[in-house]
Amino acid sequence: MKKLLLSLFLLTACLMAQSQDVVYVDASAFPVYGKAFSQADGPRYRRLPESLHGVSREAVWNLGTNSSGLYIRFRTNAPEIHAKWTNTGNNMPHMTDCGTGGLDLYAYLDGEWKTVGSGFQWGKAGKTERERKLVANMDHVEREYMLYLALYDEIKTLELGVPEGYSLQQPVLNSPKSDRPIVMYGTSILQGGCASRPGMAHTNIIARRFDRTVINLGFSGNAFLDLEIAELMAGVQNPAVFVLDYVPNAMPDKIEARGEKFYRILRNKHPNVPILFVEDPYFPHSAVDKAIADEICKKNAAQKALFEQLVAAGEKNIYYVPAEGMTQAEDFVDCIHLTDMGMVHYANHLSTFLQKVL
Repeated sequence: MKKLLLSLFLLTACLMAQSQDVVYVDASAFPVYGKAFSQADGPRYRRLPESLHGVSREAVWNLGTNSSGLYIRFRTNAPEIHAKWTNTGNNMPHMTDCGTGGLDLYAYLDGEWKTVGSGFQWGKAGKTERERKLVANMDHVEREYMLYLALYDEIKTLELGVPEGYSLQQPVLNSPKSDRPIVMYGTSILQGGCASRPGMAHTNIIARRFDRTVINLGFSGNAFLDLEIAELMAGVQNPAVFVLDYVPNAMPDKIEARGEKFYRILRNKHPNVPILFVEDPYFPHSAVDKAIADEICKKNAAQKALFEQLVAAGEKNIYYVPAEGMTQAEDFVDCIHLTDMGMVHYANHLSTFLQKVL
């Protein structure tokens, strides 16, 4: 009889746990990290301020609505975490739906941020309304969490949910430990193409590695040294370093015409902040495609010439990041955009230079 009663009790407890209502809270209650400007200037999960609407080229503006590099911080003691979100439904054939429009949950465990759950729904590619249990079956221990947002889509609304009776509170962990962000400007690679999930974009890998905010100003196919983006970067408070990784998009004439102007905007506002000039990677098809090989050679020559021109003019605290050692032949999805393995290699290469200047 006692065994029967115990079994009934456990079954009842299990059913009650399964039927617990999930209570959702708008994620605007929690801090968002990775923005280059005041949170009050435009929708919360965009990378460009409303003040640039109509100023930036349409393609840059549209890409700036994508939430790449942004993340939410919170803490909870709940055994499971849910999310509801809406986006524009962007769909890219060479990226996972999780990377394009999904979420990526990390928990602070054993002194570091570790991935614990991803936000996507089967059969929802291209859809605008999503709901997902991000992680479940956890001990009732209060932990800190970090939720990365979509790389190639705009997160329009976002709610976090936990079972009724559990807390969902503000973060208290001192992370990022430094209030001096790394500010990075570049192309689709920098925006996050083609990481399988947001946390694997190399900018986010670097952010966790150095425990700093990384401001992601990657604009897919559109890193043409637009000067208003330099102004936006220059307006970032107390930057630790600027990384200029535009060469995969910028042809030599763009580098020659705008490279120094872009640099001067940053340098005039921040005379002592290190600035890294990054070369074009060696894309694997350049081994056989003569036109691509020639283009890479000319672009990198223009970037090197700009750097040497600045050095000759007496500019200090500038650094050159060569392509050698940046990637390997198997690091690419389509010979241009990086797999997760490629993102790690790219992050490792940049980290070597960042370590010297931070």
